[in-house]
Amino acid sequence: VPGRILEFRVKEGQSVNAGDTLAILEAPDVVAKMEQARAAEAAAQAQNEKAIKGARQEQIQAAYEMWQKAQAGVDIAEKSYKRVKNLFEQGVMPAQKLDEVTAQRNAAIATEKAAKAQYTMAKNGAEREDKMAAALVERAKGAVAEVESYVKETFLIAQAAGEVSEIFPKVGELVGTGAPIMNIAILKDMWVTFNVREDLLKNLTMGAEFEAIVPALDNKAIKLKVDYMKDLGTYAAWKATKTTGHFDLKTFEVRARPMEIVEGLRPGMSVIIKK
Repeated sequence: VPGRILEFRVKEGQSVNAGDTLAILEAPDVVAKMEQARAAEAAAQAQNEKAIKGARQEQIQAAYEMWQKAQAGVDIAEKSYKRVKNLFEQGVMPAQKLDEVTAQRNAAIATEKAAKAQYTMAKNGAEREDKMAAALVERAKGAVAEVESYVKETFLIAQAAGEVSEIFPKVGELVGTGAPIMNIAILKDMWVTFNVREDLLKNLTMGAEFEAIVPALDNKAIKLKVDYMKDLGTYAAWKATKTTGHFDLKTFEVRARPMEIVEGLRPGMSVIIKK
């Protein structure tokens, strides 16, 4: 993330291991975003708790009690209806009374259905609100996780073991997104590059082993093995011969790796093949 160099934990030439903290950046805007995200999370959590434990739960309970009351009314109306019907069939009760209790029973059943519908509506509505509140909490947590990832980017961590070869900014300087802060040379991964004219490639084929000398190490001879070859294009022609009716001799990049560890070999040293 963009920020200001607050502190360097290493110096040029220092060896580091993977996972070491190399530098710390100061990013006030990231800190501000974290405070905003935390506040949004707290607000969403409070809203969720209100949805679960708020006054709406009392409304659900009230609707449930009304439904239970209506069910009790249906039970009473049903018993009264059966008693009056039996008396009517025995010729003791007039038809008018039977019609009255029948109407009362039907009214009680309708009331019970309406009360049940009110309870179901209140309950389902609460569930929807609970889900919405829970979704808001998850969204707020996602925002916090995103800002936490930005906070981690204010710590420059070594991705590989090696030696700090260059540090570009100074303490207090601003660095933009993606701007390099330092280079780490991976000294365990050494290779040598030769630019060879194609008419001299006879003994430098893929997998070929050969010896070369390192002037910086008192002309020490080292064993190398070719593991990469590629032409450098027409712009890198070593020798022009078209004037004599032939073809241009191209230059090839030949890369070889030491077959064993060479003590003291460092990036930038010359390695010479003697033909």
